[in-house]
Amino acid sequence: MENKKPYPAWKSKLHEVIYEADTPMGKLFDIVLLVAIVLSIALVMLESISSVNIKYRDQFYITEWIITFFFTIEYILRIISIKKPRNYIFSFYGIIDLLSTLPSYLAFFFGGYNMLFAIRALRLLRVFRILKISRYIGESNKLMRALKNSKAKILVFLFAVIIICIIMGTLMYLVEGPENGFSSIPVGVYWCIVTLTTVGFGDIHPVTPLGQFIASFIMITGYGIIAVPTGIVSSEFTMDSAREANNTQVCPNCHEQNHLNKAEFCHNCGTRLNG
Repeated sequence: MENKKPYPAWKSKLHEVIYEADTPMGKLFDIVLLVAIVLSIALVMLESISSVNIKYRDQFYITEWIITFFFTIEYILRIISIKKPRNYIFSFYGIIDLLSTLPSYLAFFFGGYNMLFAIRALRLLRVFRILKISRYIGESNKLMRALKNSKAKILVFLFAVIIICIIMGTLMYLVEGPENGFSSIPVGVYWCIVTLTTVGFGDIHPVTPLGQFIASFIMITGYGIIAVPTGIVSSEFTMDSAREANNTQVCPNCHEQNHLNKAEFCHNCGTRLNG
């Protein structure tokens, strides 16, 4: 039988700090990372304001590189601390981490006056860093599971809404006609969607009494329709919360998450979890 190479203690400790939040060091690491993410997003927003960017361009540049180096080190440490790096590199958060770090380096190595506008657009990819926040908010995992479990119900609901909009949009086209702005069935469907979602741009509106009656019915229906997806997701969210909560353990071997409380071994590959 082939002997497996023992996992170094320093890698196990590094993995516990980076991927988990059950220890003081892990919590501190997550807090520092959250602050860096929020600061980076704030820089992206401020740089889009011409007057502010011109005044503080040098400060923004230096701060951005400090944050970029910090995220680069974090990305490398995440790869080092796991037995199978590709599980992290090709994961959702791994791709997000890479996309949020690359723009600064690409702008540095391939920069030039002719590529100024392209680079400015490229640097906007830093907003992907805001997606990294969700991994540190425990309830976000429950919300994602609730949305996933509600997918079929929500799709059926949206299909029903689309059918209603097509029927009512066609009816409004027949009632109001082109002379009142309903020049085609697609325009009628567009008006119905705007009205049903309670947006109400006001660019098209019914004039005839029958059309106004139908519009009133659609408006009232819209309030009820808006509440349906919320109720579906909330129900799944409540059911998920009633189940046994998951901990923050992440398998150092296969990068599997969502282990049960007090779990000692990974439910996917059987590797012992950090204590």
